[in-house]
Amino acid sequence: MSSTTATDAVSATDDAKHGFSRPEMYKENLAGTVASYDRHVFLCYKNRQTWPPRLEASDDDPLVKRVASQFKSRKNDILVKTMITVCEAREEDGFSEGDVLIFPEMIKYRGLEESNVDSFFDDVMVSCKSWGGGVQDVIAGSYIFVCAHGSRDVRCGVCGPVLIDKFNEEVQLRGLKDQISVLACSHIGGHKYAGNLITFSHGPDGKIMGHWYGYVTPNDVPALLDQHIAKGEVIQKLWRGQMGQPVAELKGEDDQNKLANGNDTKKNNVAVESNSLNNNENVVGCCQGVNGVSCCQTASFEQNKVETDKKQGSKVCGSWPILQKRDILAATGIVGALAAVAIGYRFYRRSG
Repeated sequence: MSSTTATDAVSATDDAKHGFSRPEMYKENLAGTVASYDRHVFLCYKNRQTWPPRLEASDDDPLVKRVASQFKSRKNDILVKTMITVCEAREEDGFSEGDVLIFPEMIKYRGLEESNVDSFFDDVMVSCKSWGGGVQDVIAGSYIFVCAHGSRDVRCGVCGPVLIDKFNEEVQLRGLKDQISVLACSHIGGHKYAGNLITFSHGPDGKIMGHWYGYVTPNDVPALLDQHIAKGEVIQKLWRGQMGQPVAELKGEDDQNKLANGNDTKKNNVAVESNSLNNNENVVGCCQGVNGVSCCQTASFEQNKVETDKKQGSKVCGSWPILQKRDILAATGIVGALAAVAIGYRFYRRSG
């Protein structure tokens, strides 16, 4: 007896109204439809079929609600502009409920529960150090998160599962099951751009890059694997933006950015650092929930330097870009004043 995939389950009517054939497809330019941010945290929680429309407000989902509440209350303390999204927990693939995946650091923490959310925020989200309350693992490979939050928007519910099936099929054909993980995630904003997905993989410079794509169809999956994941080439016509870098720095299409299949692409050779932060900026993400806060909201922060402590694998957050500039300006003013006094005194001595 053959198994039924999500692709088989989508009727022609559903596809025409909510799926890949709907009239709104390709109606908008996607570049710039993602707010700038520098760290993405995914909380593994249950499965997509059980997610309510507003996970962050559900009394039946206390872990997610507690995380959203802490994110809202601590946003001014979080030094790195951060986005938090729920992804599907899948034990068979090593993603258990309560696991937390952090990009671009490529860290997984195990053991997040409602009772220890506060300590997680204190250690990891605010202090940028290793979490004392959980087990830390280093994760490797590439990750693809596909929005399949059907209770939030029917378009994601129709398109997401089909894309997940197609990605898993193509990954299996390429023998990359151990190198590429494909997970369903909750709402990431821009329902009208479904299929929506986020990829985390190594860029041409070897750094982990986070890219958002929209209007993705099953026909685009091979190119996303062979061009984007394998070669670091952005598929421009589907590209919404990237973690850590303004869209303006990545625009500029020309003939040499064309793929053989006709898709516009751009090989991105600009390094993206995890400390590529902005100054004193409150940016609300595209996923708003109760009171304007959800598990996809960006946090406010001052420009800060985040360094990696290679020996301990933890993060050290400093405040050099702002505080040191102020100190330097103050010191410069003092030195200038002292110099003026010294010159005046010498002039006085000579005239006397």
